[in-house]
Amino acid sequence: MNLKRLFGGILTILGIVGLIYTAVIFADTSGGERDIKSLIIYGILGIVFFTSGISLVRTTKDES
Repeated sequence: MNLKRLFGGILTILGIVGLIYTAVIFADTSGGERDIKSLIIYGILGIVFFTSGISLVRTTKDES
């Protein structure tokens, strides 16, 4: 099993979880400053993890 592909899959899953958590916070937000900051932080981290994970899975070649 290729370690880069496994790490890419883990990053992708973490990114999806971060984006879902951002959506949950967005749905429950009251507009406070703390809510906005957490939305931005979790959203950016989710996007970064998701895109880097997809990129790792996509560019890593299968070696059998």
